Amino acid sequence: MINASHRTLIAAVLMMTPVSAYTQSVPRDWVDPATGHRIVRLSDEPGSSSLYFNFNGYTPQGDQLVISTPKGIAKVDLKTHKLTTIVAIATPFRLLFVGHRTRTAFYQTQAADGTGAKTIFAADVDSGKTRKIATIERGDIQTINSDETLLAGVDTDPAAANGALAVFQKRDARFDQSEYKATGADGKPLPYAEAKEVRMNERLEAKIPMEMFTVDARTGEKRVIHRATDWLNHLQFSPTDPKLLMFCHEGPWHKVDRLWLMRLDHPETPPVNLHQRTMNMEIAGHEWFAQDGKTIWYDLQTPRGEDFWVAGYDIATGARTRYHLQRNEWSVHFHSAPDGSVFSGDGGDPEMVAHAPDGKWLYLFTPHGIPDVAGIHAPGAASLIKPGYFTAEKLVNMAGQDYRLEPNGNFTPNGKWIVFRSNMYGGTQVYAVEVAKSR
Repeated sequence: MINASHRTLIAAVLMMTPVSAYTQSVPRDWVDPATGHRIVRLSDEPGSSSLYFNFNGYTPQGDQLVISTPKGIAKVDLKTHKLTTIVAIATPFRLLFVGHRTRTAFYQTQAADGTGAKTIFAADVDSGKTRKIATIERGDIQTINSDETLLAGVDTDPAAANGALAVFQKRDARFDQSEYKATGADGKPLPYAEAKEVRMNERLEAKIPMEMFTVDARTGEKRVIHRATDWLNHLQFSPTDPKLLMFCHEGPWHKVDRLWLMRLDHPETPPVNLHQRTMNMEIAGHEWFAQDGKTIWYDLQTPRGEDFWVAGYDIATGARTRYHLQRNEWSVHFHSAPDGSVFSGDGGDPEMVAHAPDGKWLYLFTPHGIPDVAGIHAPGAASLIKPGYFTAEKLVNMAGQDYRLEPNGNFTPNGKWIVFRSNMYGGTQVYAVEVAKSR
């Protein structure tokens, strides 16, 4: 385990080391000796990053991956792995996502000091040509719908001056996270995972008024669609239904009903809670849409830190599926292949919720259903949860990963690779591991 002083020293050495020398020490293409799977580094320099696990970073044709680099926004050819800058950006910026319909990357910029209004742009992935969509004075854009007509985001009441908010306004760029620091009852600093829970609980209990809004991608018009004093976050439009929006109630997962679904074309209908807790300390979260838009998958624990599942909710029928997995296989984020045949997980460290003694791996999971015995069906079986389990294959040894930076593993559109970001060699880089074992 690297302590804080050593991390500071390493960071200082990296800043003094020329990028060319640094990248020479980071392998470009190799086979993980522990797993037999090929890994390719897709980025050229530290400080590069792929998107959050449930944000789309791929062109509709599946040929290009869009990432951020210290220089701006770049694309990676998924056949040749060639990296090309799309837009060079000198001011603070954030890559948002890639459209589901057109070859367009969306991003936002801010003033040089990283504060104030945010301007949203769309960039053609092939030509690099950009157009301005809108400027928003406050809030964060988090998602775009399937026909690219609406962007959606969240905003906090500007009159709310609260100490709990200040924690989340400061970000540690090394880990793309807020600076979660807190002390326990004994006055000693809490471990990162526990400090995060404390700060998130403070933010939840502040009950700060928030709103969800949309921005018309053609006109820039902003419209409020939902208000609450719940902590609203993680907006996701369906990848296939332009009027279906998922969002979460953020906070310690065992205190909140996290998963919610709403239709923008039926504003009179209140949002639907997708998961009902049945035991104390049951938690659900880190949700995502299957690529076909038919199922919502999420991390489920019954109870927290003890029994682990990936759970599915069929949007059309309400049918539910649960796949069981082992403690060491729990992952910060799970993801599903485009055809739904396999899943991935990006592992976790011993401080995290599973307290896994050997969980620092990137995994491939194959789902298996549990059939009725001898074909004999229980009364009402079709309405019950469909149980199953995962069998796991290790893809990447993540022993060098500082999990304060979440890997955010996700499948490429052809399902043959899993893209992830990692600091296992120091600075953050973007990698891909081949699902098929190297021969």
